[in-house]
Amino acid sequence: MRETTLAFFIWLLCGLLFTARGIYCMYAKKEIPFGFWANADTAPISNVAAYNRALGKLFTVAGILFILLGLPLLQEQNKAGIIISILGVMGECIVLMAVYTIKIEGKYRNAQKPKSGAASKTASSDK
Repeated sequence: MRETTLAFFIWLLCGLLFTARGIYCMYAKKEIPFGFWANADTAPISNVAAYNRALGKLFTVAGILFILLGLPLLQEQNKAGIIISILGVMGECIVLMAVYTIKIEGKYRNAQKPKSGAASKTASSDK
């Protein structure tokens, strides 16, 4: 019983870190990169406050779901329920990346418009 409680406590701490990151993102003034572990910069964002709020919600929901996926750790050892946790976290990560890329970044990324001078120069040089 003690090993399973310790394992769940560590899992719970990881989930709370994701949730805390989400709360921090919601109230941040500067744009927060999604891939903070990769030292990546964000793409140009049109509405920083709304972007951070959406990213914060994503991280908060991911943290809560991560904690719920750890509940099988409270069972006694050598149960097959741990497969639910492992596969669930893999699926959660894939969904996280997809939601960020398709919904959040797609909605708040600045569209890079070509400069009108460059377009007119290429059109006139083709003649």
